[in-house]
Amino acid sequence: MARETMEYDVVIVGAGPSGLSAAIRLKQLAAQNGRELGVCVLEKGSEVGAHILSGAVIDPRALNELFPDWQARGAPLATPVSEDRFLMLDSEKAYRIPSWMLPPLMNNHGNYIISLGNVCRWLDTQAESLGVEIYAGFSAAEILYDERGAVRGVATGDQGVAKDGTHKPEYQPGMELHAKYTLFAEGCRGSLSQELMARFNLRDGVDPQLYGIGLKELWQVVPEKHKPGLVVHTQGWPLDSYTGGGSFIYHFGDHLVSAGFVVHLSYENPHLSPYDEFQRFKTHPAIRGTFEGGKRIGYGARAINEGGLQSIPKLAFPGGALIGCSAGFVNLPRIKGSHNAMKTGMLAAEAAFVALSEGRARDELAAYPEAFRKSWVYEDLYKVRNVKPGLKWGLWPGTLHGGVHMWLNDLGLGALVGWTLRHTKADHQSLKKAAEAPKIDYPKYDGVLTFDKLSSVFLSNTNHEENQPGHLQLRDPAIPTKVNLALYDGPE
Repeated sequence: MARETMEYDVVIVGAGPSGLSAAIRLKQLAAQNGRELGVCVLEKGSEVGAHILSGAVIDPRALNELFPDWQARGAPLATPVSEDRFLMLDSEKAYRIPSWMLPPLMNNHGNYIISLGNVCRWLDTQAESLGVEIYAGFSAAEILYDERGAVRGVATGDQGVAKDGTHKPEYQPGMELHAKYTLFAEGCRGSLSQELMARFNLRDGVDPQLYGIGLKELWQVVPEKHKPGLVVHTQGWPLDSYTGGGSFIYHFGDHLVSAGFVVHLSYENPHLSPYDEFQRFKTHPAIRGTFEGGKRIGYGARAINEGGLQSIPKLAFPGGALIGCSAGFVNLPRIKGSHNAMKTGMLAAEAAFVALSEGRARDELAAYPEAFRKSWVYEDLYKVRNVKPGLKWGLWPGTLHGGVHMWLNDLGLGALVGWTLRHTKADHQSLKKAAEAPKIDYPKYDGVLTFDKLSSVFLSNTNHEENQPGHLQLRDPAIPTKVNLALYDGPE
């Protein structure tokens, strides 16, 4: 059965903040210039926002540029940040860092606590009102190349395939979506983005990308414990001084609290469980009170790009570009990436629109990386570029080092710390063998404050048809048992 083919000016893979912002900006420019553009967005989730974890703090800078009247349009940014707290934890106590000691860029004044899923759904309605075609429930499974080797679009996955690869009665082949330019907004470490990086050598000359695992729970707390607009961040316990990470607690909405825990994947001990560290974190005397009497109503986890400026790959290639977390624009100390994702989507859209206006197609959008280097996104990441690499020296030296760098940059004295520290190895190279590391005895779950993984996955609302091929493909099926389990006690 032959594939159906659809032609567009621009195809965008991923309906997150970056992909939707790119689509909207393209349509805005087309309307302003009296042009018609065919713009299509593919989203693998069953609906836009389905794969977005709820609860985030957003810097509205990019949104202000995209829609200066976003408040009048009803954007769901309803909870402005009212208070910031930064705590250092040991096993028994919490030590609050005075706000005046924190670098100004860490201040959340003017930011909003949001449901990022709801923001994406709102962006979806704005995009569709401009004429963007959005196909939810369709994942991009294959990159298509033209005779010159340039990206010509993507193909969606076949529908109706059984677990053993045979075709079920309802089988339908995927569609081919051809475009003059294709923008990839898959999120962190997307499979198609990884293919592009290898094919076009996009990582040549840059540091390895580093990652974290972020786990998040959504709680409905008792009214007297809810403080709308409160933002809490912590470092320290339960992690040791040489395991990077931290937590966040955001109060928003209808007695909602979004609680999350991030562990940098450069940890050494293979017995460490990021999931169990998160559960243990909630039992701290200074933390548990927020959740007591409340109810956990949601759970999720995601990978996070942490390499920063040093790890950003080449952004453009023949026929397309990487935008948002496909490239990695997260500002780690601020724990924010949505504003940068949106802006890079807009920058790529502007470069693509100029190219289309000049009659070009499937060449390299060189104007996009040039615009990035001149943008506030670059400045945002440049100021914090030495924070992550400094954490290799441990919690206190690394935090002090990062704080000094951020303060000097905020004061306009960045030339005093003009060097850039490098990421010299990938995360997995830090992991010790199981025999070389102490085992960790995690407490049992109580089912009230701490929970087992099965009940957590149930709350993630992850639903898949049972009789379908696995979406995770192993390069070598022997490695999980012969290497990971045998030598590292199965850290995955």
